[in-house]
Amino acid sequence: MAILYFTDVLRKVGLDPKDVKLIRHALSDDTFRECYLAGKTQEYTQHQVTNFSKDYRYWIVFISDGGTYARLHSCYKVNGSVPDTPDMASADLPQCKKDEFKGEDAFFDLTPLDLLEEYEGKLVIDWGGATRMWHQKATTEKPIVAIEPKTQVPFPGFENLILSYKELEEVIGNTTDYDLWHAAMSSVNAVYLIVDVETGERYVGSTYNSHGLLGRWSDYVSTKGTGGNKGIIEHLRISKNRRENLQFSVLQVLSKSLTNNQIVECETLWKRKLQTYAPHGLNQN
Repeated sequence: MAILYFTDVLRKVGLDPKDVKLIRHALSDDTFRECYLAGKTQEYTQHQVTNFSKDYRYWIVFISDGGTYARLHSCYKVNGSVPDTPDMASADLPQCKKDEFKGEDAFFDLTPLDLLEEYEGKLVIDWGGATRMWHQKATTEKPIVAIEPKTQVPFPGFENLILSYKELEEVIGNTTDYDLWHAAMSSVNAVYLIVDVETGERYVGSTYNSHGLLGRWSDYVSTKGTGGNKGIIEHLRISKNRRENLQFSVLQVLSKSLTNNQIVECETLWKRKLQTYAPHGLNQN
């Protein structure tokens, strides 16, 4: 039985739960993940339907943290809203989100508050079974399940970056402890190798987008190991848990200044070196 609820914290910092809306963003949502990786969580949150903040003066944002858990991200005061016309979308907002600005909904003016700053990234609540209800009134009791220190796992360097699928899930999903990893992995593009450690079958891929290696490897987690690659999709159909055999590593770090064609040339060279085309490997082109 929980003895401490998030409503207790709100009252302690002087907020009436009746004035507060709780928001839970899920990293499994493609558009949110794009915005999160681009550092645009606030801008993503500001874009809502017109009456979203009726009767609420404050929004508190959480990020999904496995199962029904959610980790505290930020706290905002709501100052009003304007129509979500296309010009309200910032130039560096991911295109998938920009496309949603059509003048039919609202863009809210939010002021970040430091009332809960010392707990941001540390405080974890149980959102409850109704995780599809991604926004709820703060009067709904949410048990506090953990208040964790920011442990910051050191980044080992790209040459030592060898992860099982389970380890990759942890790195991508744990935005608190692996913040240094996220910063490093999003700063470069790369040619990478995926190996089924049981069968020895290999796949070579590359990244050439604004979110770098982090963005591409996040795709593998969100697609349960396939990354949308036909060869890997077919390979994983063999058994339900075969993705647990996958190992991810970096073959070559590439500058983001390279063109897509230059990156594909590097990828093709590694495919030839490692013979990852069928029938020996999982690359189909």
